[in-house]
Amino acid sequence: MSSTSTEKTADASKKPWIGATTRLLLLGLVFHLAYIPIVFDCYFTSPVVNGMQQFVSPIAPAKRVVLIVGDGLRADLLFNTNAFPGIPHSPKVVAPYIRNIAEQRGAFGVSHTRVPTESRPGHVAIIGGMYEDVSAVTKGWKTNPVNFDSVFNQSSNTFSFGSPDILPMFAKGATPGKVHMWCYDEHEEDFTKDATALDEWSFNHLELLLRNASSDPELNRRLRSDRVVFFLHLLGLDTTGHSYRPHSKEYMKNIQVVDEIVEKTEKLLAAFYKDDKTAYIFTADHGMSNIGNHGDGDPDSTRTPLIAWGAGIRGPLADPRSASHDAYSVPWDLLHLVRRDVEQADIAPLMSVLIGGPLPVNSVGILPDIKDNKPGYLDQSLTDEDIANLAFVNAKVILEQYRVKHRLKATHSLFYTPFPGLRGEFEPGGDIVNFIDAQMRAEDWKAAKKTAGLLIKTTLQGLRYLQTYDRILLRAIATVGYIGWAAYSGIFLLRYHLNRRPMALNSSMILTALSAAVLLAFWAIFTLQSSPATFYIYVSFPVYFWHEVLQYMFFASPTEELDDDEESGSRWASFGKGTLYVLLVIWVLREMVHGYTERLIWGMGYIVIGLFWPFPPWSIFKPRGQLPLLMAWKVSTFVSAIFPFLPVEKTESVSMINFGAGLMILLEIFVMAFSSPEVRKTAPRGTFRYQIILIILSAILTSGSVRDLQAKQGLSKFNQWASWLILVLSVIEPFRVRKRIQDPIMRITSYFLGFGPYMIILSISEEALFYASFAGTLILWIAVDSSAEQNRLADLQSRGEDAKESTAKRGLRSGDLRIALFFLFFVQAAFFGTGNVASVSSFYLEPVYRLVPVFSPFLMASLLILKIIAPYVVLSAAFATLNDQLGLAPFSLFMVALTLTDGMTLAFFYNVRDHGSWLEIGQTISFFVISSLLLVWSAGVCAAGQWLMAGSLGSQSRTKIE
Repeated sequence: MSSTSTEKTADASKKPWIGATTRLLLLGLVFHLAYIPIVFDCYFTSPVVNGMQQFVSPIAPAKRVVLIVGDGLRADLLFNTNAFPGIPHSPKVVAPYIRNIAEQRGAFGVSHTRVPTESRPGHVAIIGGMYEDVSAVTKGWKTNPVNFDSVFNQSSNTFSFGSPDILPMFAKGATPGKVHMWCYDEHEEDFTKDATALDEWSFNHLELLLRNASSDPELNRRLRSDRVVFFLHLLGLDTTGHSYRPHSKEYMKNIQVVDEIVEKTEKLLAAFYKDDKTAYIFTADHGMSNIGNHGDGDPDSTRTPLIAWGAGIRGPLADPRSASHDAYSVPWDLLHLVRRDVEQADIAPLMSVLIGGPLPVNSVGILPDIKDNKPGYLDQSLTDEDIANLAFVNAKVILEQYRVKHRLKATHSLFYTPFPGLRGEFEPGGDIVNFIDAQMRAEDWKAAKKTAGLLIKTTLQGLRYLQTYDRILLRAIATVGYIGWAAYSGIFLLRYHLNRRPMALNSSMILTALSAAVLLAFWAIFTLQSSPATFYIYVSFPVYFWHEVLQYMFFASPTEELDDDEESGSRWASFGKGTLYVLLVIWVLREMVHGYTERLIWGMGYIVIGLFWPFPPWSIFKPRGQLPLLMAWKVSTFVSAIFPFLPVEKTESVSMINFGAGLMILLEIFVMAFSSPEVRKTAPRGTFRYQIILIILSAILTSGSVRDLQAKQGLSKFNQWASWLILVLSVIEPFRVRKRIQDPIMRITSYFLGFGPYMIILSISEEALFYASFAGTLILWIAVDSSAEQNRLADLQSRGEDAKESTAKRGLRSGDLRIALFFLFFVQAAFFGTGNVASVSSFYLEPVYRLVPVFSPFLMASLLILKIIAPYVVLSAAFATLNDQLGLAPFSLFMVALTLTDGMTLAFFYNVRDHGSWLEIGQTISFFVISSLLLVWSAGVCAAGQWLMAGSLGSQSRTKIE
């Protein structure tokens, strides 16, 4: 038979594998995307319901309240003395006016935020008194994914000034005519300009509004009515912190500007109203990490300042033993005064009480003055009766939410069990409410306050009980679903990849009918309970998976036998070997799970791979003179191991960026120098020279842009557009010429060089170095593993043994499990190489300003995502090439990895926390989502690799790095 006909026969035999593999990958994609929301349905359901009765504050010590939010302001950098020691001639007190308020006229403390520490959920907590479920952030930014009540909506008039990203979300859904807003244009949010102009804009428009009142009677009437709210959203600190980081001179000066605005605002309103009926609240929606980011649970992002003063607010209280302080507030030099911390949602009921309005009906905030026996924020002249009435109102607001949720759950749930702590003859909690009423009638105010506090605590537990009511069911479904997927994909391997031909299955009508009955039963229950549509999807996958698994286990064709080209042995030996593989896989996956919190594990992984693979190396490589290849492999893994040991926090370094560009060029020289002569003859030298020129130009432009931005000269239009042009040209080039480059290693090198300028322009420090090291390791991985396979077959033939399979066509072997684990390692090591992708704080914005100086969140996010993708272009091409070099059908090695990934996913699912520290909550969510997307991402990597390398793969191509 001719070689051509042999190849056609081989291709034909692979078609069932490829078709079945494609279907499996599509099913896996749909399954894992569909199961990501299960963590939110299980742990973070929306707290918002409608139809609650309103309850009004019984006191109104102020006619108006002024809320000033310093977006992105950290508590320590506002309160600390000598907060900026690294800045020459920095003042001891950076915000003297605000500090004077804390020392002389008001109350202060820390407002603790929750994850995600972003502007939208932070403002919802401050103004609405509720914590959005974490998934709500993905449903909308400038508009509301859910309608919630707010202090603004319960005011007579709210006048708001600031960012177009924040203000509209409190105007939409509010009672028409209540919330008035003045927003600057989005293009004003320029990261290369002085962001304090944004804060000045807000104050100037407040000043203009009051000036216009003299000629506008209707505006004057609105301004002078009761229950007025002023809201100044000062975005400058957030913008400055992103651009220059919190410990910079720019951030310090922005705090000083905010301090001046607070002073000018108070004087302006005092001159306009000429009374003492204005209350002031100064706080922040979130803080900022040392590297200028927020979003996760970093303590610097969750601790924000809170200062209150004016009408209805107490003055400073002495704390002779500093009992209210801890190590965090020691540098404040305020240990002699009471520090009163609150949860961020507690600010909303405080504002409502100050102006005597209804508390937001969705609020779960607790007025600080009724939380415990510690002093709160309200004026100390309030009587015990006033405090008891406030506590009762606060309790009824939260209890009303429980009652509405209780009715909804009782109406739609089968076998519903109410929360045992809230009993009542007619309504949940009715017995406790009647008891408080009796205490109030008896004028036992302190006892009534205490009982109301217990009612609040119990009701919050009841709300949590209702929100987690379906958790056991969803956890069970998720467990059966993920295990079912692993079993299903394992069965797929047995049917299609471990055999010469697909294994036939005998259908079972009984099993199919039973599976359908189980599915319909669940659907019927969900229908009766009015469960979300996602529940129907969640349960469908495990039913299908286990139907297929059980069908294989009991009805597979007994005539098929598995192939195994490994040396045969006893059953006990095979069992022992299989057990060893299982334990190895469990240990590796366990370490990968730990790697999400300990980045150094990825560095240790590189070292272990370099030390122990190949093992024993000398007998395989030494006789063939391949020790230089082996040593290059070990050096590359050890160099790559350095990066996970480096700290996540980085400073902008032009020298490191240029060093990365130089290493990219050296890698191209290495590949050319050590490739075989026949490969060098066909190498695309012209393309490589062009790409190297673009790398050099990108390094030059980046150096210039960094100097200009650091000198605050703004971004040169020439540098900006030239960088964009080089970026586009460099990325397009490898795709333009890819069909002309037939050699796999040369094509991989072209992709690597093509994304080089992109990595250089968007690097802040050693990212370009990591990219070059990572690519070099992958290229050597191909060379080492393919050479080891060739050497193994040569040894078999030299001993006169007949190898069952050639490298042109073979099935999977147990040894391929090691390659699949390597692949999973490289997929995740690329994420954690220079940062912690599980933490928002590892994304730096400075490099993005070299291309986009004006605030554009989606374009900036896209650039950062593409920066993450760049190493995966090389990984995808390398893995497809290795799969082919080993003579396997496309996606064969990935199919092995497919059965392993959800061990990590399920572990992260059970580790998700919705309580505890904000850092723990945010990290556990991130870990689960990343792990869930691992299969989807890996499948995309493999599919991209097949496309990128199309035309260069085939059994006839055996590239060697010598």
